[in-house]
Amino acid sequence: MNSRSTRQTRPEWDEYFMKIAELVSTRSTCLRRQVGAVLVKDKRILATGYNGAPSGITHCEITGCLREKLKVPSGERHELCRGLHAEQNVIIQAAYHGVSINGSVLYVTCYPCSICAKMIINAGIREVIIKEGYPDRMAKDFFNKAGVRVRNLSSFSMRGVES
Repeated sequence: MNSRSTRQTRPEWDEYFMKIAELVSTRSTCLRRQVGAVLVKDKRILATGYNGAPSGITHCEITGCLREKLKVPSGERHELCRGLHAEQNVIIQAAYHGVSINGSVLYVTCYPCSICAKMIINAGIREVIIKEGYPDRMAKDFFNKAGVRVRNLSSFSMRGVES
């Protein structure tokens, strides 16, 4: 007989990988939004990434947020930021370690911006699964035209995860 009296409920795959993306987001050094990303293929994690300043560059939590200082609205003027997005970092991490991500699925806690959408398309990522939205219509149009499927898990009940 099994030593455990009750069987633990295992999360579905989407829930599992999104929880990992949320955990990855806790490493973010962005003052505005913490975003985590996980690339998966065949139910195996290929790479993770979170948003923040590049390696060796002082984090925004120390220097302050340039976008806040300039009062740049969310979704605009992405070049006015010291940090990389989680989607950019996850693609870079895979490339850095020589991991092919063609045909993979990206779990990300926030809808990608148009810059990240273009990178996702060219990296061969076939599906993006998000937890929450983001105001970037151009990204949505890019995904639609490129045939990249986007699914939103926000309506999905995520046991034990705060929204």
